[in-house]
Order: sequence, then structure tokens, then C-alpha cells
Amino acid sequence: MSKRISLTQYLIEQQRGTAQLPPQLRLLIEVVARACKSIAISVNKGALGDVLGTAGSENVQGEVQKKLDIIANDVLIEANEWGGHLAGMASEEMDDMHAVPLHYPQGEYLLLFDPLDGSSNIDVNVSIGTIFSVLKHQGGEVSNDSFLQAGTEQVCAGYCVYGPQTTLVLTVGQGVAMFTLDREQGSFVLTQDQVQIPADTKEFAINMSNMRHWADPVKRYIDECLQGKEGARGKDFNMRWVASMVADVHRILTRGGVFMYPWDKREPTKPGKLRLLYEANPMSFLVEQAGGASTNGLQRILDLQPGQLHERVSVVLGSKNEVDRVTAYHREAQ
Repeated sequence: MSKRISLTQYLIEQQRGTAQLPPQLRLLIEVVARACKSIAISVNKGALGDVLGTAGSENVQGEVQKKLDIIANDVLIEANEWGGHLAGMASEEMDDMHAVPLHYPQGEYLLLFDPLDGSSNIDVNVSIGTIFSVLKHQGGEVSNDSFLQAGTEQVCAGYCVYGPQTTLVLTVGQGVAMFTLDREQGSFVLTQDQVQIPADTKEFAINMSNMRHWADPVKRYIDECLQGKEGARGKDFNMRWVASMVADVHRILTRGGVFMYPWDKREPTKPGKLRLLYEANPMSFLVEQAGGASTNGLQRILDLQPGQLHERVSVVLGSKNEVDRVTAYHREAQ
């Protein structure tokens, strides 16, 4: 890009332009971005900063917490609770929502986040990231129920991927923009605007080790991909799986593909593995804004009405034609 546009300039232009971005939401996004820069520093230090390994505790989902999970969670809370933009926050790492203390100004937004997605990759130096979502607070005393809004109600969503570059990906409902952290300047710089996901693809991302546990529609789709040129699809597919949703979705936003984390028979009473509010909704908002699609196999994810703070969901997202095919297979099997 010929002109270097900072995140701040981009947001101000969104505020003045057709997006009519509210000033308080603009400031909130900038605070989240600064928090992500702080998390990136901790991630980059690795063993030198004594941030690797487990913390000896579990989160509400019963998952072992890494030291960086807790560090990232604390950074996001401390950065955001005093600015006057928020009424409350909710995190994958906390049992209940976190209300903004009464001695701070109360804002009109709610922030949800997965502070460090892809925790299994922390100790092996593979890309991880932070996912976030912003909702309007509908009034009254903030509680867990305040966050139980459909994904269509999001006013902003994004993620920051900590890889060879630190990249912030953002939507405020006017397309998807990518910003790369300029470490010398200490600021995020716009490097791609109006990101578009190709409707067709030859790549899929899924954990193949769970194949024996999948439902028949998922097996059908993956079997067709694996048959390659000789099969029903008439083309060869590549498989990619990073075990970090941020990294897998970032690849799809960059060059297309389909990401699947479906229901399986190991825990039949759970609709899926990924969290609806902290992972599926913000990623679905981004993917749809980039021309892709996202469903739980049967329904558009953004239309789902959450019933609890840590609700789980099956996820199929990415290149529209492939997502439509997987969804059609699920509907045929009903």
C-alpha cells in the first residue's frame, strides 16, 4: 500500500464515514489493540520471560490453564476496566462475567474475549492469538445474561495473531481490515483492506484424528475431499490444521479454505467444542464480512441465540461454496 495508515487514522475515518463508528467504540478498539501489543511482548519473550508452561489451575471448561492464558486475561481486564467504555467483560478463562468496578465510569459496551487461543501451541512456538467481540449493553445491571445476545448484535469483532508478524484483524461491519504491528513505531498499520475470501477452495482444516467419531455428513464431505481428482469433486484438496483457531481462520481470510470443528461422538451431549460467544461468533462475523459463510452444520451461527455464557457450538466456516456444501449434507441427513 502506497500510504501508511495507522489503526487510529483508520478508525477515525470509519467514525467520520459511512460506518459512523461511535467515538466510545473507537476508543475501546484502540484500548484492546494496545492490550494485544502488550500480550505480544509477553508471547515474544517466551522462556526468557518465564511465561511458558502450565499455571497449575483449570478454567471453567476444565481445561488446564497456561501461564500465558492468565497473563493475557489479566492484561485485557486491567487495560479495559477503567476507560469508561464498558459495562462489563466476559472471558473464556473466567467462570462469570466481570463487571466494571463502580468507582470507574460505566460505559455502554460489553467486551468478550478468548485471551489466548491455541494454548496447546504456546510452548512449541506456533502461532496463537487473542479473539474479541463487542456488544451493546442493553441497559440495567450487568449480569451474565447481558452477554446472551445473538452474533448479529455484534458491533465489532476481531483477533490478533501472534506469529512471525503480529497482525490485528478487525471488522466494524464495513468489511474486514488487517493491520500489521510496526515494532519500530509501536503502532498497527493498515496492510490490507476489504479482505475477501474466495468462494471456492482446495483446502480444508480439520482434526483428522477424530474421524472415527464424526457424524456421517462430515465423513461424507471429508471422504470426497480425500478422493481427489478421481472422486466426486474432481479436484485434489490439501489439508491444513494448526490447532489454533486464530491461525487457521487467518489462513482462510488470507487465501481461502474451510475450517471445521464439528460435533463428535466422544461427548454426544455437547453440541461442539468451540465457544459460541468468545470464538464462533466473532470469527463468523469476520468471515461473513469477508464474503464467506459460517454455520453449525444446519444454521447460520450468527443467528443462534445463546443460552449460557460458555455455550459450545459446532463450527463450519470459510469459503462460501464449501460451507454451503457441508451444510447441505447435514440437512439431507436430518
